[in-house]
Amino acid sequence: MEEPGRISALWTGELPDGVREKIRHILENACAAGYRPRVFFRADDIAADDEHFSRLMQLFAARRMPLCLAAVPGWLDHLAREKLRRYDPASPLWCWHQHGWNHANHEPEGKKCEFGESRDRAAIRADLLRGRERLALLFGDLFVPVFTPPWNRCGRTTLETLAKLGFQAVSRFANGDPPAASILPDLAVNIDLHTRRERDFRQGWNNFFEEMDAAARSGCMGFMLHHQRMNNAAFAFLDILLSELESARVDCCTFRELLADSRG
Repeated sequence: MEEPGRISALWTGELPDGVREKIRHILENACAAGYRPRVFFRADDIAADDEHFSRLMQLFAARRMPLCLAAVPGWLDHLAREKLRRYDPASPLWCWHQHGWNHANHEPEGKKCEFGESRDRAAIRADLLRGRERLALLFGDLFVPVFTPPWNRCGRTTLETLAKLGFQAVSRFANGDPPAASILPDLAVNIDLHTRRERDFRQGWNNFFEEMDAAARSGCMGFMLHHQRMNNAAFAFLDILLSELESARVDCCTFRELLADSRG
């Protein structure tokens, strides 16, 4: 299992003044312009229960907010599944889907990727299948056949194999390469909360709100979460965000609803 990554610059100090008002302004402006954004949250690197995961689940449950949970099959076993029972896995709030096989990098150089083009098709297919089979065994009918590749990257061979295996969609970051549209839907996230690269606190917040505003005006806001990288400031902001979404004219959903839209 991966070690928790560094804390993004956003969460290295007190939340800036006016954060709640800025969120409200972005949402209200999008609605005034004729948009009613679809909103979803995707939490990556889901495995065994820990304090941060528990805090995340309790927050979403308290706010009655849907959450797409990208579970790493190689990190899960029946004991971990039993621990997850405390969060009512059958709740319609949750959407359990597949996050790679064991979140391992297979690229000899360059950016990390578990399902890149350096692997042969047979190896890719084998890992996709055993990951899906383990999650289907652990979650049964609760498992939704959507695939989130670790590090939001995968090659065309993986996209083609996913389609042949009956996966209904992939979920990467917006404008993922190679494009997936001709192969299967890409339920992309477009707002990153916890793996941002800025090193300056103020610039980080400027970039974040620009990202959020662009997403709201696109009609779909997909938030990417990494609970292992969250601290008290990150949880405080998430609570503010969820409370504003509760009262805004937006549609909060999971991959199930987005898939229904893509079929319609």
